[in-house]
Amino acid sequence: MTGAAVRTVLGDIAPEELGVCDAHDHLFIGSPALPGQELDDTGAALSELQAFAALGGRAVVQWTPWGMRRRTEELPGLSRRTGVHLVSATGMHQAKHYDERVLERVYGGLPGLFVRELTGGPVRAGMIKVAGAYHRLDDHARHVLAAAAEAHHATDAPIGVHLEAGTAALDVLHLLCDTHGVPARRVILGHLHRFPDARIHRQAAETGCFLAFDGPSRPHHGTDWRLLDSLAVLAEAGHARQILLGGDTVTPAARAGADGPGMPFLLGGLRPRIERELGPDVASAIFTGNPARAFAARWRQP
Repeated sequence: MTGAAVRTVLGDIAPEELGVCDAHDHLFIGSPALPGQELDDTGAALSELQAFAALGGRAVVQWTPWGMRRRTEELPGLSRRTGVHLVSATGMHQAKHYDERVLERVYGGLPGLFVRELTGGPVRAGMIKVAGAYHRLDDHARHVLAAAAEAHHATDAPIGVHLEAGTAALDVLHLLCDTHGVPARRVILGHLHRFPDARIHRQAAETGCFLAFDGPSRPHHGTDWRLLDSLAVLAEAGHARQILLGGDTVTPAARAGADGPGMPFLLGGLRPRIERELGPDVASAIFTGNPARAFAARWRQP
């Protein structure tokens, strides 16, 4: 993408500067639907980034959207202290993560809200994060996806999609791409490993979208043992340049500092296996080349 840039919390950078990337994770997040599971400790976030950087990690994309305690103002300092590029998100999650009064206040102006966070303010977002429902798109998801599409057309920002339990991937692509005209290459489907249907993965990949496999080795993900098989099927079908990996750390117990896998597991645990079983070229694409293309945009200022 000539003239493209990745929008980090410290400013825009050339895609090739992004480096080894955790393409979907969280340093800070909180929701009334998940009481007691907040990520809100700056020191723990710093330690996690330092451990990731020590293994060669150079970038982390925080998919925490608007209204979920992103602590956006702390991200520039963490980036400077660790040397890790950080990409922040705007967007909106499922309705259950918000107070109804908050939704009522912002619901009619979501496209403008997303655009403002992508293009203005002291810390600009570099992507839009939205969410589907389990095996379907409810009215809330359709509304937010439409707003994300409008914001994309105004800015060229990439759209990352939380697929609930990995489902409804093709419905999301149909709505975003066929109905709202978002190019598939600007869409990142998240959590595909939670619904390891190789046929659906291939069908989605054939559209040209990016496929994110995120949250490996979290205790409640019973499909993690199929991760390498899922990646191998896609790579063998010619889609290695569309695969992304992320840790999707969403609870304090999942962090490396609390004896969870955390961000470092991607590079200390998964990367050696991918290099050994799928080859160094595929590993390089997944961790470096693909994120550089997925999160780069030809940014427009409306």
